[in-house]
Amino acid sequence: MTSNVTHNCSRTKQEVVRERLLKMFTFSLTFVRQACVSCQVLQHAVWLHVCLGETQYNREKLLQGQGVDTLLSETGVQQAEAAGQYLKDIAFTKVFVSNLQRAVQTAEIILRNNSHCSGMEMVLEPLLRERGFGVAEGRHKEYLKNMANAAGQSCRDYTPPGGETLDQVKLRFKKFLKALFKQMLDEHLSSGPAASSGASASGDVAQGTAAVASNTPPCCSADDGLQGVLVHTLVVSHGAYIRVAIWHLVEDLNCALPAGAKMQQVFSPCPNTGISRFILTLSESESGPVLSAARCVFTNRKDHLENLADGE
Repeated sequence: MTSNVTHNCSRTKQEVVRERLLKMFTFSLTFVRQACVSCQVLQHAVWLHVCLGETQYNREKLLQGQGVDTLLSETGVQQAEAAGQYLKDIAFTKVFVSNLQRAVQTAEIILRNNSHCSGMEMVLEPLLRERGFGVAEGRHKEYLKNMANAAGQSCRDYTPPGGETLDQVKLRFKKFLKALFKQMLDEHLSSGPAASSGASASGDVAQGTAAVASNTPPCCSADDGLQGVLVHTLVVSHGAYIRVAIWHLVEDLNCALPAGAKMQQVFSPCPNTGISRFILTLSESESGPVLSAARCVFTNRKDHLENLADGE
């Protein structure tokens, strides 16, 4: 009789742990900026977290928002190839890409180089498009700078006529995160904890949470921060957009930063194909998924560009 009681108590504890695991989900979010693009059109007119590769517009310091949609330059293709080689051993489970062609091309090259994801379907997401620069698109950056100076504002904070404010860009990112969180947690709950949580059903949930909240210094490896995390999301977007996204994650969502990280570097402009990574833990609530822990592993990493003549 005593033996049965002990067995029942043990089973109940396992069920409690399983239930807690089902309601908690950790995944990585890696941003890449698009590479550089070639100059093909001159219209009105640029993380995860990967930034895009270079375009001819980047090289000529012309603004690219949403109205200018060009392909990568030769240098941009090389940058995307380098990013793909750097990330080749990361088994991404989901890939979200801005639907502008310079971002799509960057993502295609990254996935083509990946040992696990070649041929993986990408989700083209308009919410990841670059910030709109209105009348300044296709113009030299000095044009925007002069407009900002005339308005008594910094270039980053200034919104040209017809352009998007930083708050509008942030709202797009928040909508993307909300949809992503719901999709991630729904899939996790339907598959069970063993399939995607990164933690054992017999282990202690608190250990996984502590790992997410830690500030382990990066060691410049492509898999930094991914130990024990089984679900990896790749986001390919644009420089100004990723900068706003990182600001929201750090300032609004209280994302923990690496030990010794300087805010100036965290919020610095993302280089072409610069890579940023965040580890996020979601929990289930009555109102839907909530972010229970967030850790920044690194931002704007460009180690993969060291051997290229024009890494920026």
